[in-house]
Amino acid sequence: MDASLDTRPHAAANGEGELSPLEQEVLDEYAKLVGNLDGLSTILAELAANPSAEILDALRGLERKTTTVFTLLKASVYSIVLQQEIFGDEAGGEEGSTPRR
Repeated sequence: MDASLDTRPHAAANGEGELSPLEQEVLDEYAKLVGNLDGLSTILAELAANPSAEILDALRGLERKTTTVFTLLKASVYSIVLQQEIFGDEAGGEEGSTPRR
C-alpha cells in the first residue's frame, strides 16, 4: 500500500503501512460498538413505530395520576387565593369601619 494514498493520519506521519496490534484491537472494538449501536437503533425505531401494550397502559396510568395531581394543585392554589381575598376583604372592612384620628 502506498503511504501517500493511505488516509490514516498515523500512516502518513510515520510511514507505516500496517496497524499495531493495539490499533487493530481498538478498531475492532469500534466496529463492535457500531454494530451494537445499529442494532439498538433498529430496536428503538421498532418500539417508536409500534409501542407495546404494556408501555401504553403504563403511560395511561401515569397520565391519570399526573392529571389528578395537577387538579389537586390547582384546587389548592385556588383555595389559597380565595382565602387571601376573604381575609383581605375582612381586614379592609375593619380598617374602613374604624375612625381615623
